[in-house]
Amino acid sequence: MSRLFNVLLILAFFPVLTWAQADLHFSQFYETSLLRNPALAGVCNDNYRVTIYTRNQWSSITDPYQTVLINGEYRLSLGRNSADYLSFALLGHYDQAGELDQKISSVYGAVNFNKTLGGNSSYLSFGFAGGYLQYSFDPTKATTNSQFQNGHFDPGNPTLENWPNPKMEITDLGAGINYNVSPAGEKDVTYMVGISAYHFLQPNFSYFKTYGYNENIRGNLNAGMIRELNEHLVWQMHANYALQGTYTEIIAGGLFGWRTTPGIGTSEFEIYGGVFYRFQDAIIPVVKVKYKHASLGISYDVNTSRLKEASNLQGGYELTLGLTGNYPKDAGGGPKLKTICPRF
Repeated sequence: MSRLFNVLLILAFFPVLTWAQADLHFSQFYETSLLRNPALAGVCNDNYRVTIYTRNQWSSITDPYQTVLINGEYRLSLGRNSADYLSFALLGHYDQAGELDQKISSVYGAVNFNKTLGGNSSYLSFGFAGGYLQYSFDPTKATTNSQFQNGHFDPGNPTLENWPNPKMEITDLGAGINYNVSPAGEKDVTYMVGISAYHFLQPNFSYFKTYGYNENIRGNLNAGMIRELNEHLVWQMHANYALQGTYTEIIAGGLFGWRTTPGIGTSEFEIYGGVFYRFQDAIIPVVKVKYKHASLGISYDVNTSRLKEASNLQGGYELTLGLTGNYPKDAGGGPKLKTICPRF
């Protein structure tokens, strides 16, 4: 029975060792620049951006996955007469789930060089990221066969199991490039496309320190478009494709927005609504409201995968709270707004 339990324990952590290698993801993925591509850090109309995310998933099935993430970005001009700039980003996240109280926490930093290719109409960005992650669980919350005697469970009975180290630490490296452009004669539209990769070090990814169980490199493609239909209506499209080992994630969709005054990122009030689809997993309605430099986004995953019979279509809700701003014109030199890329 002890050997059988060890096998079951390995299977219990199988999602941590394999499926979880799809990495942390959010339904409002267009708000999480550093998770998709380090070259997206600081790519916005303002000089700094702070975003707080919270997500609750699978509460209808088991102890829910509860995730909180804080992301900050800041860009710095390379000179009063230069259209190039450096961007810096810092991200921290905490995730908790399951009866064994599994916890995942991380800290990431990134630097991004943004090179203008023609005035302020196109930029090519090169970004690098490094991170530290810690995984842990609580073995005292597990129950084993040896704790059952005469059909009754006694937590005071010994488990008779040799538990693995309940803590796993990982370092991570990532890099990416991104291109955004507003074609000549089309100042009301901006396109963006990028490619990135994470986990270049491919660290051991097992509580048991199993040989050959290394984390796979994750490749990522990101794309986006924003078009001003008129002075009040805006249309955004976002898509993301991730590949890690044999696992893929495809999510795409769009948002229609109305604003009180013309100008991307300058209107006092904006409201957006739209739908995204995570392939073979969920339909995600989204509502976003922006007032001056603050924004609030709300989304809900309507589960459409084979798990829907157990979840009753309930996936999870997600909230994002954002704050952006600009430093004074005379601080650091250069123009306040030096890119016309989409605001995410």
